Amino acid sequence: MKSAVTICLVSEARSGPFVYHKGLAHGCQQAVELGFDAVEVFPPRAQDVSESELRSLLNQHSLALAAMGTGAGWLLHQWSLSSADSEVRQQACQFIRDIIDRAGALGAPAIVGSMQGKIDPNRSRNEALQLLADGLSELADYAERAHGVPLLFEPLNRYESNLFNRLEETADWLTSHQLRNVKILADMFHMNIEEGNMSQAIERAGGLIGHVHFADSNRLAIGLGHTDTTPVIASLKSIGYAGYLSAEIFPKPDSDAAARQTMQSFKQLVG
Repeated sequence: MKSAVTICLVSEARSGPFVYHKGLAHGCQQAVELGFDAVEVFPPRAQDVSESELRSLLNQHSLALAAMGTGAGWLLHQWSLSSADSEVRQQACQFIRDIIDRAGALGAPAIVGSMQGKIDPNRSRNEALQLLADGLSELADYAERAHGVPLLFEPLNRYESNLFNRLEETADWLTSHQLRNVKILADMFHMNIEEGNMSQAIERAGGLIGHVHFADSNRLAIGLGHTDTTPVIASLKSIGYAGYLSAEIFPKPDSDAAARQTMQSFKQLVG
């Protein structure tokens, strides 16, 4: 398993769970100084990230791009793949496709989390899920054809989405709908709220897990909450997970302290 830390470029998300907020250059510099393997980037839109600049920074610091988030499409525009409005769905797909292109050019996947949306009061759950399946299928196929990368889908806790909250139900749905090239992002903060047993949830999802958000129960760095992380890491090892543990956490008490705590916990747990 490899380590990653988040860099947020969205000014409207400065209070959100991202470690660094002072630009790509600053975030990459801090990441390499603290020993991280990669960075995960949260941009306002794909066009706001210069591929050449990011590639140069990654090469300069011997870092990888772990993933790129699409959540600004929901945060700034309320676009989602399950919207009852076809125009909104089209805008959501284009927004995500652009990020797939930006991340994919650097060998990394895009994340669909909040842009999955919520069930519209005027639509049934089945209708919303079919719209979501259609969007994910189109985007995952594109990610594979254009860049050879998967699409990451993140179950969220019940306070953020009423579509998918747990890993097992997500895995069953992806399998039953034959959504190939879609991998699950297992976020330990959301899992702490929704899963009865985090380790069992990981083992049941198995090879469908493609990315992990490494966060404690309070959305702080691992070791600052009450999550029993040791069995979680053991379960990830048991399924052969070799991807990133990415710190999508609040920068408390400050960004560098949160990143240092993350790296200390990573080394203790993973080695």
